[in-house]
Amino acid sequence: MSSVPDGKKLVRSPSGLRMVPENGAFNSPFSLDEPQWVPDKECPRCMQCDTKFDFIRRKHHCRRCGRCFCDKCCSKKVVLPRMCFVDPVRQCAECGLVSQKEMEFYDKQLKVLLGGGTFVVTLGTSEKSETMTCRLSNNHRYLFLDGESHFEVELSRISSMQILTDGTSPGENDIHTYTSLLDSQYISEGGTSRASGMLLHYKPMGSQDAQQLRMEAADDKKVASLVGCQCTTYTGQTNRTRTVAAKHAAKLLYEARDQ
Repeated sequence: MSSVPDGKKLVRSPSGLRMVPENGAFNSPFSLDEPQWVPDKECPRCMQCDTKFDFIRRKHHCRRCGRCFCDKCCSKKVVLPRMCFVDPVRQCAECGLVSQKEMEFYDKQLKVLLGGGTFVVTLGTSEKSETMTCRLSNNHRYLFLDGESHFEVELSRISSMQILTDGTSPGENDIHTYTSLLDSQYISEGGTSRASGMLLHYKPMGSQDAQQLRMEAADDKKVASLVGCQCTTYTGQTNRTRTVAAKHAAKLLYEARDQ
């Protein structure tokens, strides 16, 4: 499935023009469905300021949440890539702030994940590790891992994810689900705790048994020597940047699943 080309088509919805995959099965796992609009007859007043609608004060629907607002409370047009809109669309103040924050992921961190990086990968409970190039597929649906071997992890089949920090030695009680991951504020690119890798649990295609996948920068000098790079500090920093980007990707993935 990961090798099938993803065609796109332009569709018009009540909210605006959208560029979506021709086959809905190839939607990005980060994408959100358009919300159902609150029917006009059910919203005689603005759902933010309680202003009554009339011939002068028209009602407008937020394209992200579908609720009904007056022009003052829903006047800003903001880009919304998670719903594949071609142009910025009208959003309420609350949704607009969320969409603006997500643009950091789409503008910066998604590019980092697509570009990929080198990690030391351990599959299952094996004591053998392999240095692999790991990157997100162009359709955002797979994690590609390439080294002496090659395999793929479908993001939709990841059941849990833990961000490892320096000094972390995870045990059975340390595995965080997406929910707890969202509440974890201790990791940032400028924070005191340094992200050093990820621990994933996923179900391979055709299997109901969870598989563990550990990806870590390990010792910066070890990683750099394995990939023939002398810039050890840079290697560690870029891998931590990729790990932070993966944390934000997991947040969006969880939100999309919870929709």
